Amino acid sequence: MLEQVLKEIEQRDHFVLTSHARPDGDAIGSVLACGAILRQMGKSAEVILHDGVPIIYQPLPFATEVKKAESVNGKYEAAIVLECDSVQRTRLSGLERHFLINIDHHATGRQFADVNWIELSACATAEMIYWLARAAGAHVTPEIATCLYTAVLTDTGSFCFRGTNERTFALAQELVHAGADPARIAQSVYFSNPTSKMRLLGQALNTLARDGSLAWMHVTNEQMARVDAREEDCEGLVNYALAIEGVEVALFFREQEPGKWRVSLRSKGTVDVAEVAAYFGGGGHHAASGCSLEGPLTAVTERVTEKLRMSAPSKKGVDKIMHWRT
Repeated sequence: MLEQVLKEIEQRDHFVLTSHARPDGDAIGSVLACGAILRQMGKSAEVILHDGVPIIYQPLPFATEVKKAESVNGKYEAAIVLECDSVQRTRLSGLERHFLINIDHHATGRQFADVNWIELSACATAEMIYWLARAAGAHVTPEIATCLYTAVLTDTGSFCFRGTNERTFALAQELVHAGADPARIAQSVYFSNPTSKMRLLGQALNTLARDGSLAWMHVTNEQMARVDAREEDCEGLVNYALAIEGVEVALFFREQEPGKWRVSLRSKGTVDVAEVAAYFGGGGHHAASGCSLEGPLTAVTERVTEKLRMSAPSKKGVDKIMHWRT
């Protein structure tokens, strides 16, 4: 499918690139790098994101060129949707009018486009964009390498998630050789949080609950307002629950509006949380996924934990780990 994607790109000149709403590191790094690669190929490439670039990723090269909008109105010949399982998840109207190219690496990826390149062996969509650059004969500049390394670093959970292997580190090495500065990127991503995020973390930790190897937290809109937090401040908070010794799965419930919750699921590898997220209409990685549910928080929590219990592996030793209170 890489050859097919490259062929479709070579046959066109004007592109719009996007990814899912509330973009994470892989979404941002991949879309920025892909846009730069297309421009190297002599193409016009405009990046549009419904929610723009989160503050933490705004120092990345090309980030200032991203447009924040709710619709796509330009005269584009094709739209490239990266790290996203549907047009709807972009929250951009107008994309469906264009020839669609879908580039994704999630096991829950869907073939919604005219051309669908879904590569489950890739550690991040950024790895696929690196392959695309090589196939196109593009020069991986230090700026492109910085975007791709940031995407790989964040989407592998700092090289902690299941699926991280020697090929992942070989890719990271090549990106460093191309000019990515791993120490500077790590400091920018992990040691540059706004004060509002730290205060929101305090609010979330006050709700921390644990049952055996399962832990969960939540934040409400009232708590968000109390500390003047942004939506992007919620990113990564679930990992603080997962960091607890003996916890195998962590959940973070974010109130979107009254009676509607966004759920982030994280696993240390024992449980495939992508399967659980997909059951509720979401998706993602084996160890990092998300979905949305409606209802009171207590009911939503019960539904997700019940599904986790049903999805737990049955091999010896895991049953004890996955013994939730009912």
